[in-house]
Amino acid sequence: MRILIADDHAVVRRGLKQILVEAFKRSVFGEAANSQEALECVWKEPWDVVILDLTMPGRSGLEVLREIKRARPKLPVLILSMHPEDQFAVRLLKAGASGYMTKESAPSELVGAVNKAVAGGRYVSVALAEKLASLIVNDVQAAPHESLSDREFLILRLIASGKTVSWIAHDLSLSVKTVSTYRSRLLEKMSLTNNSELVHYAFQYQLVERGSIVMGSTSRQK
Repeated sequence: MRILIADDHAVVRRGLKQILVEAFKRSVFGEAANSQEALECVWKEPWDVVILDLTMPGRSGLEVLREIKRARPKLPVLILSMHPEDQFAVRLLKAGASGYMTKESAPSELVGAVNKAVAGGRYVSVALAEKLASLIVNDVQAAPHESLSDREFLILRLIASGKTVSWIAHDLSLSVKTVSTYRSRLLEKMSLTNNSELVHYAFQYQLVERGSIVMGSTSRQK
């Protein structure tokens, strides 16, 4: 089996590889340290499964996932993240992910998820499966951010992390006017009036981490 591990932390990549090499002894592993490297690896070489970090330098994990599925629609992609699965999993599964796991998951879960993804299935944890079932049975209203488009959701997280409109525009290769339009649109959809309310909302739903706020910084957050 050929397994591509995409994460910008070398220690994490090594740890994941050690877990998987014990279960898949004859496997070939590839590594990518950022979004662009991950995409280039997918374009250039065949893989049986990709393990993709949700937040890396460059494009967001969600955008990378969509790009991978456009180029290799049958290639299984497992998302690994520090963020709570109930805040991101549904959006990512809809985008074509074969599973979503937090970095707190047990090694056995990772092995099981890889096996299931390679076999053509989708992996969700027991806790997430129960939550999804509860939402369906009880017809629970979705959180306001669930109504956002992928690009609006990305910009919400960037603003909540302390990024300025000009920084976001440069990073996403968009005009300042376009980013401002996205910002106005997402505030309207979520019935918010300013960035302060947006940041409070993002913390409430654990869409960003409190330690990630660095106003005007060009540093990346996990």
